[in-house]
Amino acid sequence: MRVIEAFRESFGVEPQGVWHAPGRVNLIGEHTDYNDGYVLPFAVPWGITAAVTPREDGAVRLRSLQAGEPVTVENLNQAEGWARYVVGVFWVLREAGHPVRGADLVIDGDVPQGAGLSSSAALEVVVGTALNELYGLGLTKMEIALAAQKAENDFVGMPCGIMDQAASALGEEGKALFMDCRSLGTRNIPFDLAQHGLQLLIINTGVHHELADGQYARRRQDCENAAKHLGVAALRDVTDLAGALSRLSGDERKRTQHVVTENHRVEALIGLLRAGAVREIGALLNASHLSLRDQFEVSCAELDVAVESAVRGGARGARMTGGGFGGSAIALVADDRVEAVRESVTRAYAERGWAAPEIYPATPAAGARRLH
Repeated sequence: MRVIEAFRESFGVEPQGVWHAPGRVNLIGEHTDYNDGYVLPFAVPWGITAAVTPREDGAVRLRSLQAGEPVTVENLNQAEGWARYVVGVFWVLREAGHPVRGADLVIDGDVPQGAGLSSSAALEVVVGTALNELYGLGLTKMEIALAAQKAENDFVGMPCGIMDQAASALGEEGKALFMDCRSLGTRNIPFDLAQHGLQLLIINTGVHHELADGQYARRRQDCENAAKHLGVAALRDVTDLAGALSRLSGDERKRTQHVVTENHRVEALIGLLRAGAVREIGALLNASHLSLRDQFEVSCAELDVAVESAVRGGARGARMTGGGFGGSAIALVADDRVEAVRESVTRAYAERGWAAPEIYPATPAAGARRLH
């Protein structure tokens, strides 16, 4: 395992263990998590692997096989760049009173770059999972996910919801993770596409229109403002959508329409899965994309073209997935239409002079775990 060889090379000893946490793709339920709503992600086969050994002092020594020079962090608040996602987890655990000292870590990732498949959440969760075992903290998988989310919110400064970290920590092979983001209740839903002659293709646009530039935070603020105007704790509490929309205007009105209808789409999609009507979920994916494009306004030209050309090529449904402004789209495709969909999307990109997107199938994988 190359992460073990790199650890030996970097620190001159064997790591005490190797852990892995996957990225995620979200089937449906976008921008609902921080509105206390419903989501349905699943863990993907790619993620972050970490070889780790604890230290007696409080220092964190880090090497990433993707990020060049090793980094040593003695004062957590002085961490920079990608290292903040790692040391943020140390910071959260220490703040909570856990006896976590330092560690030596070597990180290796194979999440496709720019795909929006939550490599940051996987990085936080793999570190949390390793520290939980090494220091005997006794945390549940959900508690690790919450610590990882807090690291991203309060240390890195990205106001994400809980979905990405929960999917990475709690995913199961062959299943999607239904989650109520208010109660934190979860249920694994069987999602075996091969049995139905289907594939879920990820269309990685490879573009990233900066998400942390305030657009994400602004959408979240719109939602909080709308909830305040409506006198509800969160937009998931809106039961009379028409009445709510009549009391709102502008961005708050649009954001509310998306969140409320998206929550219903999650419930509807789960109903179809439970009924074995997997081929019928495509219409819900299409509706989700239109809502994200027009009401939540987080799509972009590259995502729209990916979705439209996939459907034109014969996909049963498609939508952008993740935070938006770039990253990936997903398309539900029958086995005998996969090549036609690939050609349709690739041709549409070529016609616009864009680099060809990467297209690959995704199947639900296992969540965070110890490998070695």
